[in-house]
Amino acid sequence: MSWRETLSPVQMIRVALVAPAANGHAMLEEVALSAVVELDLPFAPGDDAEEIERVFQVAVVSDPFVGFAGWAPAREVSSLAERLLPLGAVVVPLRHPVGVQPPTLLTGPGRPSTMSRTLVDTYGTVPYRDVDPSRLAGIAYVVMFGIMFGDVGHGAVLALLGLLLRTGWIKRLDALKRAWLFVTGAGLAAIVFGFLYGEAFGPTGLIPVIWLSPLDEPVPLLIAAIIFGAGLLAISYLIGTINRVREGGWGYALYARTGVAGSLLFVAVGLLALGIVESMEPFIVGATILAIAALILIFIGLFVDAGGRVAGAIQASVELLDTVIQLGSNVASFARLAAFGLTHAALLMVVWQGTQALWSPGWGYVAAVLLFLVGNVLTFALEALVAGIQALRLEYYEIFSRIFAAEGRQFRPWAPAVPTPSTDLVGSINERVGVPADSQPEGSRS
Repeated sequence: MSWRETLSPVQMIRVALVAPAANGHAMLEEVALSAVVELDLPFAPGDDAEEIERVFQVAVVSDPFVGFAGWAPAREVSSLAERLLPLGAVVVPLRHPVGVQPPTLLTGPGRPSTMSRTLVDTYGTVPYRDVDPSRLAGIAYVVMFGIMFGDVGHGAVLALLGLLLRTGWIKRLDALKRAWLFVTGAGLAAIVFGFLYGEAFGPTGLIPVIWLSPLDEPVPLLIAAIIFGAGLLAISYLIGTINRVREGGWGYALYARTGVAGSLLFVAVGLLALGIVESMEPFIVGATILAIAALILIFIGLFVDAGGRVAGAIQASVELLDTVIQLGSNVASFARLAAFGLTHAALLMVVWQGTQALWSPGWGYVAAVLLFLVGNVLTFALEALVAGIQALRLEYYEIFSRIFAAEGRQFRPWAPAVPTPSTDLVGSINERVGVPADSQPEGSRS
């Protein structure tokens, strides 16, 4: 499977399953065993012995045939058709119903369930037509974690914990085994930023500062964090625009706050900031014109969504103001990357200074070592928790809120527990429907 295919949900096909009435139950058994079809049912699917009979009772009947409608992954349709052939049943592709969103399937062959996938799934189900941002989410998360947790020593410990999870030596942590790559990646990101900060179990002097020391140069770190956040927002707006086009076409995307109009406003704010900082008047003028155009487009979209008239205009005006305020606050939110990076460095500096103060012959050595070990353990535990939560918060509120405008519906194949059809049963069915023995699938021949 190419990387392009993994950026979108699995292609779904609307299908009709049709069989002679006499073989309707047998067809349902095969469909249940295949577990690749989500049937349209007027009730919640069950998993008891009476499920097939209940489903059979709601079949579409056109004597002498019965049929069912549902969704199936495009890649599974041909194999399903082969399974149903001995029963005289067929799989008929149908047009997608207008206004009905197909279910979303993001895992399966070539698409293993990963922690990056889990990051998105805990926020919501990706709509069928949207781009799946799980890879972006995973990369952004570990980088943001590394910025806040930048320390070579602590990063190495975290990376080793990830590798330990992979081995499965600790049975109590088996449930977290699939997170090993995610934990290891976060540890490696922390190591990289630890080298950049010159931090190894704090400002111990074990490694030189390559980029900047957080405690000595907090303002450049703050600016860098905001610029990094602006870059993530730009990518989010791009993906959001693609999603709005896929969901409703260019007309819908043009006026959407997370589409073209929102992207233009974001670009305008960036140009305005650059023009003010660099005293470039053409940038300021261009940004102002672009911002006005973007605000007009957003207002039109909000006004139409609100139903028009005076009440709609008032609602659109309030939401427009909220859009502008949110844009500024979302950019500023990435300052927390620098803030918690500073906190991590400050706590370790306190531990290191205390260790140096206690370092003296006799019991001073013991006290210094204990303080160093306990201080690092506590800082590691506290900052790992804080950095993990804050990175997740930035993912949800700043990134995903622009990528997604609605939630999808997860694909749930109909697969109640049924006994496997015996070869005698399949053979007798083939005789009734007139299928020659030499055309039966090899596994069903007696």
